[in-house]
Amino acid sequence: MTAQSKLRLLPWTGPEGKPCYLDTDDREGFMSRLADHIEAEQLGMAAELLGQSVQVLDDETEDLEKLRLVAAQLAGALRDVLRVATSRGHRLVTPE
Repeated sequence: MTAQSKLRLLPWTGPEGKPCYLDTDDREGFMSRLADHIEAEQLGMAAELLGQSVQVLDDETEDLEKLRLVAAQLAGALRDVLRVATSRGHRLVTPE
């Protein structure tokens, strides 16, 4: 592992929207477990939102405001899921 790959991208951002990282080798530490829990929550919420959004998109009577709300929520969920995927991808062990 390189020094940079030891940093774990956390599933939240700092006050200015910048990424937050955790520098630890302890996957069972408090912050690692907290990050794992939040990632699981984000993935679960994204899956639930996907199901709800399909229903909204299938309903031809939905107004534009409702569609915009769903699009904004989907964008936020996609951002979270991409952050989780990036974080997990960085932690994969790659052969030398």
